[in-house]
Amino acid sequence: MSLQDRIEALLAPLAAGRATVRAADARVSVILDVTGLSQAARDALATEVEHVVAAEPEVESVRVAQTSQRVDRRLIAVASGKGGVGKSTISTNLAVALAARGRRVGMVDADIYGPSQPRLMGVEGIRPQAHDKKLTPVPTPFNVPLLSVGQLVPPEKALAWRGPMATSALGQLVDAHWGDTDTLVFDMPPGTGDVQLTMLQKHRPAGAIIVSTPQDLAWLDARRAIDLFQQMGTPIIGLVENMAGYACPHCGEWSDPFGNGGAEAAAAMLGIPLLARIPLALAIRTASDAGQPPAAGTAPEAAAFTDLAARVDAWLDQGHHHAALP
Repeated sequence: MSLQDRIEALLAPLAAGRATVRAADARVSVILDVTGLSQAARDALATEVEHVVAAEPEVESVRVAQTSQRVDRRLIAVASGKGGVGKSTISTNLAVALAARGRRVGMVDADIYGPSQPRLMGVEGIRPQAHDKKLTPVPTPFNVPLLSVGQLVPPEKALAWRGPMATSALGQLVDAHWGDTDTLVFDMPPGTGDVQLTMLQKHRPAGAIIVSTPQDLAWLDARRAIDLFQQMGTPIIGLVENMAGYACPHCGEWSDPFGNGGAEAAAAMLGIPLLARIPLALAIRTASDAGQPPAAGTAPEAAAFTDLAARVDAWLDQGHHHAALP
């Protein structure tokens, strides 16, 4: 048996098909396919492979290189024309529900001036680490790694950042060690300003979801957000109406404190799908404040988010959207 054959046999149980071996005289090169592995797992595998190969008596030198395939990673922007419509809660639960469906989902909290994802995801106070000048996302209990400006600054500190500084920070969140993540949910800042425009131009989302509350004035602002995405050539996946109706916890009577029918009318007028109507429910608010997204559980509040994720999942499978992120 040649040296190369022996090395391949040694590495088979360790590298699980990830190692390509080349042996010339007493010099051995090993190329490891580390696609989908975290940086820590990559380094650990490379160290162990090098140790095993170097222990062979005939081997004088070992070179281990790492390579990975390009991940087909797409970005879904969750946006609104104004603040206070529950966009971040929708983003959180969409990401959690997509992960439950088998998507490898990451969350980018791009709401620079009001980052709330660390609390919503139950990882408040945990800072991301950096490796090779790139951030490593913080794991969450819901299988959705997270990067947020809220992890980098104290929660009570005001972010007095101008546009270029904010867009630079967003770039660092996107260009991070996302591993085998195939979908990034992007919790956008509200409005249609410089940060949003730069993000659309640079990162080219596969599609956008627009969140609004039922009032006519809220839909006017939502239409401005839709117009921005359409001007930039970003497909609109659909609309989400949040705080859509309220069931009295005592008598069960249903009411519509913010109005009724606006979502259907806006969707029909714009020719855009209405993806979901999320009720105004105390349980959603209390679970979110506690870092326990309803979509992670089996309570009735989870159903609307599960249905929303199913529709977004189907849209992603259609493939009628922009190319993947680099």
